[in-house]
Amino acid sequence: MRSYAHLFVDGGFISPATAATLDVRSPATLELIGRVPDATTADMDRAVAAARAAFDNGPWPRMTPGERADVMGRLNEEVMARIDEFASVITDEVGSPITFSQTAQAQVPTMLLDYYVGLARTFAFDELRQGVLGQNWVLHEPVGVVGAIIPWNVPLFVAISKIAPALAAGCTVVLKPPPETPLFAYVLAEAIMAAGLPPGVVNIVTAGREVGEHLVRHPGVDKISFTGSTAAGRRIGAICGELLRPVTLELGGKSAAIFLDDADVASMVPELLPFAMMNSGQACIAQTRILASRKRYAEVVEALTEEVRRQKVGDPTDPETFCGPLIAERQRARVEGYIAAGREQGARVTIGGGRPRGLERGWYVEPTVFADVDNGMTVASEEIFGPVVCVIPYDDEADAVRIANASNYGLSGSVWTSDHARGLAIARRVRTGTFTVNGCAIDFAAPFGGYKDSGVGREFGPEGLLGFLEVKSVSMPFDYVP
Repeated sequence: MRSYAHLFVDGGFISPATAATLDVRSPATLELIGRVPDATTADMDRAVAAARAAFDNGPWPRMTPGERADVMGRLNEEVMARIDEFASVITDEVGSPITFSQTAQAQVPTMLLDYYVGLARTFAFDELRQGVLGQNWVLHEPVGVVGAIIPWNVPLFVAISKIAPALAAGCTVVLKPPPETPLFAYVLAEAIMAAGLPPGVVNIVTAGREVGEHLVRHPGVDKISFTGSTAAGRRIGAICGELLRPVTLELGGKSAAIFLDDADVASMVPELLPFAMMNSGQACIAQTRILASRKRYAEVVEALTEEVRRQKVGDPTDPETFCGPLIAERQRARVEGYIAAGREQGARVTIGGGRPRGLERGWYVEPTVFADVDNGMTVASEEIFGPVVCVIPYDDEADAVRIANASNYGLSGSVWTSDHARGLAIARRVRTGTFTVNGCAIDFAAPFGGYKDSGVGREFGPEGLLGFLEVKSVSMPFDYVP
């Protein structure tokens, strides 16, 4: 049981305005595992005021990029020192299998933070250009106070994906963790304190969605960075549009994995499955539409079904577990509703489709494979966010690309082939923000984001840093000598 009575604001822990709390329950055991403050709008006002003061008057934006990188490096050391604790806490509150937590949930964020430490040292924040009328300094300056709102599925990773480039840019941050999984944020706060970040540079306020909207609308905030559902993203985007406030939205996905006829199905299906059902299917980049040619369709369905059959479902603290529980009762009900809709619309369940035996306690759903799926079916068109995949037949490569693109989403995707050049040719034709040949990779040096309903803007790489910078042009005479 982790119980916290304070909020992290202005470099330390402060008492919230009320005694209201948020309970955190294990999705695997349903036991109470934590309690944190349920902050009010007044608490959020204090956090924004601290971030505002730190930006307007504090040292952080006025440090050199190298000086900021030094502090960020110390923060990364403190996060790395807590990797095991992060993994344990996130497994408890999210239900992620511990092997996934130890890597994707805890270790990978340190790699992302390390990337921005390096980029802060090398990025050209100031550039002198020769122009038509004179010389021009192009200055990249921090956008200001950033409101960062994150989801529950990979909380530390998404938190770092916003905090790291914001810090590198010289911004200050107010982070609102999800009410379902706020416990990791207190471990992060301890790391921030130990690293010696100046007061107010990063503030963390645990609260519900109404207080999150207050952050989005707050006049002291200069930019919003949000990761979550497309529905919530539309709401936040509309508010930011009304306020003319910069916003980055990383939203949902329904990604297609295309198996070409030259693919080695026996070896590639086991490689694909973790990307299709990672984090018990609760991942925006999950490869949940698996496209196979009619010539090899039965082979792909059989291989995928047998690979799922070999996986262990159960206790997320067991290193052998592949699939743990879903985050909450409402999420299990949602996934079960999609499974029922798939059956009603004529899709065939080859494995799964119910609740696993012996796991009556916890929000478990069996990993499920649907065959005989048309791309227009609900299970193929809407984001399920659970361990459910659809195998869809195609006629030829042009048909595969058409099916992959026939989606409201465009976040991720993959092609599986023995011919890398052929895979790249397919990648050029699929309208999605990230794509992988024989895998599902997110490289921190490359931009990440989506087309269509999958979002607005890009994270990671220099593009992710640019999202936290304003650009100023300063014209100078031709005879100016720097």
